[in-house]
Amino acid sequence: MSVAALSAAPTSVVSRGCELADVFARYAEAYAATHHLRPAQRKAAWAILHCRTAALGGHREWCERCGFERYVYHSCRNRHCPKCPAAATAAWVEARQRELLPVPYFHNVFTLPHELNPLVLWSERNQRALLALLFDAAAQTLLEFGRRELGGKLGATLVLHTWDQQLRAHFHVHALVPAGALSPDGSRWIAGGRRFLFPVRGLSKMFRGKYLDGLADLLERGQLDVPPQLAALGEAAGRRPWLRRWRKKSWVVYSQPPFAGPRKLLDYLGRYTHRVAISNHRLLSCDDGQVVFTYRDHADGDRRKTARLPANEFLRRFFQHVLPDRFSRIRHYGLLANRGKQQRLAQCRRLLGARPVAAEPDPPRTADEWLRKWLDLDSSRCPCCGGVLHCEGLLPQKTTNARPRHPAAPRAIGHPWDTS
Repeated sequence: MSVAALSAAPTSVVSRGCELADVFARYAEAYAATHHLRPAQRKAAWAILHCRTAALGGHREWCERCGFERYVYHSCRNRHCPKCPAAATAAWVEARQRELLPVPYFHNVFTLPHELNPLVLWSERNQRALLALLFDAAAQTLLEFGRRELGGKLGATLVLHTWDQQLRAHFHVHALVPAGALSPDGSRWIAGGRRFLFPVRGLSKMFRGKYLDGLADLLERGQLDVPPQLAALGEAAGRRPWLRRWRKKSWVVYSQPPFAGPRKLLDYLGRYTHRVAISNHRLLSCDDGQVVFTYRDHADGDRRKTARLPANEFLRRFFQHVLPDRFSRIRHYGLLANRGKQQRLAQCRRLLGARPVAAEPDPPRTADEWLRKWLDLDSSRCPCCGGVLHCEGLLPQKTTNARPRHPAAPRAIGHPWDTS
C-alpha cells in the first residue's frame, strides 16, 4: 500500500500527542484490508484501539464537595497493549525479587540468527514451535552446563524478546541465572564463580546444536510450514546441506554478571515482560501516512535517534511481535521451575545460611493498589479537594472504528495517572 493511500485516512490532531492506539485508529483498517491478519493479531488490534474507551465500559466518578468529575474506562488487559502492563509488571518484579538467593547472578542472552526469521514468522504454527524450541534449547544448555561444570541442578528464569529498538524481528531470550547449583541429593549448595560462570563459546556451540537438532526433528515430522523461498526444506536431501551450513555458523550467546546486581536486572527485564515492541512515550507523531518514533542506536554508543516509517511498514513490524494466544513469554527452569520451587529455594537458603523469606501479606493486584503502595495516592479521593469520590458504573458502548469516548469526557479528562 502506498503512503498516498494511507494519508487519505483521518489525520485529526490529538491533544496529548501520538499513542499506539492513534496509529491503529488512523491506519489499521486500511492495513487489514490489504494484509492477512491472524486471529491473535486482530484481537490485539481491537484491544489496543478500544483500551480505556467507552467500548469497554467503566465508571463515572464525581466529588460532591467541589464538583470535580471524571470518567475512568476499563483497560483491555491485552498483553500487547502499551497501557496495561503496569500492575502485572510490578507484581512480577516483586515476586522475582523475593525469590532471589544471596549469591551472584549472571545475565545470559541466547539469540537466533536473523536468517531464521522468515521461517519463524511464516505462520502462527511456526511461531509456536520455533519460539518454544528457543526456550527449550537455551534452558537445556544452561541445565546441562550446570550438571557438567557444577555437578548439580541450576536455576534459570527465561524471558522472550522478539524485537529490537526499531521494531524489527530479533528473536532472543534473556536468562537470569544464579551462580551455583543444588547438589543432586539436596544436601549442599555448590557455588559458581563470581566473575565467570560458563564459557560463552561452549554455551554457543551447545545451544546451536540443540536448536538445530530440534529444528531438524520438527522438519522431519512435518510440524512446520515451509515458506516458498525455503522450499528445499520440504525434502530430506535439501534439509541436510541447509542445516550443515548453520552448524558451521557462530551463534550469539552473551553472558556477564549484572553490573548493578540482580535486582537492577529484574527491573530492566520487567520493562519488557508484560509489554511488546514499543511504548507510547517513544511515539512522536502519526500524521500524513508516516509514524515517527524514537529509538536507541546500540551500534552508535546507545545514542537516542528518530525513525520515520510509512504507517503500513510500522504496522507490519508491530504485528510480527504479536504472539499466539496463551504462548508464555516467561518460563522458569531447574531450581526455579514452578512445581516445588518454594521448597527448593527454602532448602537453598538454609544451606547458604540465609534467613527465610517472611510471608508476605496479599500483594497489590490493581493499578490503584500499586499507586497507593508506591506513591501513597488514593484514587478514591478527589485530586482537587481530597473529598470522597462517588462512583457509578458505565456499560460498554457499541462503537465504530474511531476511538470511542464518552461525550462528556474529552481526552484530557481521564485517569490522572498514566500507567503506560
